[in-house]
Amino acid sequence: MRVLIAPDKFKGSLSAQQVCDAVEKGIKRFDSSIEIIKHPLADGGEGTLEILQNYFNLKPVSVEVQNPIFEKVTAQYMISGKNAFIEMSNASGLQLLKKAAQNCYNTSTIGTGQLILDAIGKGAKNITLFIGGSATNDAGIGMASALGYSFYNFKNELINPIGKELINLSKIDAENVKINFSKIKFTVVCDVKNPLYGKQGAAHIYGKQKGASTEEIKSLDLGLMNFSKQVKEHLKKDISTLEGGGAAGGLGAGAVCFLNAEIKSGINFVIEQTKFKDHLNDKIDLIITGEGSVDKQTLEGKVVKGVNEIATKYKIPFYIVAGVVKDKKLIKENLNPVGISSIMELNVSFEDAVKNAALLLNSIAFKIVSDL
Repeated sequence: MRVLIAPDKFKGSLSAQQVCDAVEKGIKRFDSSIEIIKHPLADGGEGTLEILQNYFNLKPVSVEVQNPIFEKVTAQYMISGKNAFIEMSNASGLQLLKKAAQNCYNTSTIGTGQLILDAIGKGAKNITLFIGGSATNDAGIGMASALGYSFYNFKNELINPIGKELINLSKIDAENVKINFSKIKFTVVCDVKNPLYGKQGAAHIYGKQKGASTEEIKSLDLGLMNFSKQVKEHLKKDISTLEGGGAAGGLGAGAVCFLNAEIKSGINFVIEQTKFKDHLNDKIDLIITGEGSVDKQTLEGKVVKGVNEIATKYKIPFYIVAGVVKDKKLIKENLNPVGISSIMELNVSFEDAVKNAALLLNSIAFKIVSDL
């Protein structure tokens, strides 16, 4: 029997590689003769560079940048020849801020722009941006300001490149941009398809978890709508219905506007870059995939959904493991796995689930193969 283990990380407890190792141990404990192939995955958000490091000769580059509230921090990106890989969360991520400072009304992607500027200075011609885990809702004007763009309000005053100022945006000026963006290929990798604004847009869907109040969310959404209007007027680009435009607080749309970037599905990018489908040339009897939280967002382009599509195409049974499953019926109906198991079903506290995730996954994996 041959089992392919291909999960995402369990955020806050285990990396994707650690999930692979825990599941492997459980399977081997049941039957050491079962052949295991481990292929950790990511969806284009946090942790993606860690996955790509397993497949590419990436070298880290450290740069002093400004974090989402303009404090100086050191952030890393990866470079390999003329290819640069930048996780925006390293410079503009929610995890960089203390709880009290987490409010996307007041934050900026300026640090992400500073990383891009450094990569261009080092000769990068292919730049991939992974835009999960942001602390921001500024539509990328912070990033753009680091690259030479200037933004003005209705009084022709320079605005601070943060989310709350988008509603006041009246002019986009590229006079100080010295970079020839046509000579550089930008790819934006993300795991959501939300539009820039509206009920499914960046502010309404993600603003609350980034610290914004109900009133601030309404203002941010109006700001994103205004940004779209100003982009159409000044840059002659229509981003109003762009799929993925609302990713990372509108950075998806901003990257398309300012960098001429192409948006790609995170999981599809990672599957392609890591040659995941090569494993399927051999006979695989079962694929075990999973992520920390399996819910309705799983159906919108996360790792589990990506693996499901491949497993279905190749007619390979697949099993989902998770920290928690929030709507098992919905997942079963839409993905049709042979089974779903979660750590929280084992009657443990949340603290124990996080602390002992590897041991508990070991037990789940043992049961999966013993029940086959």
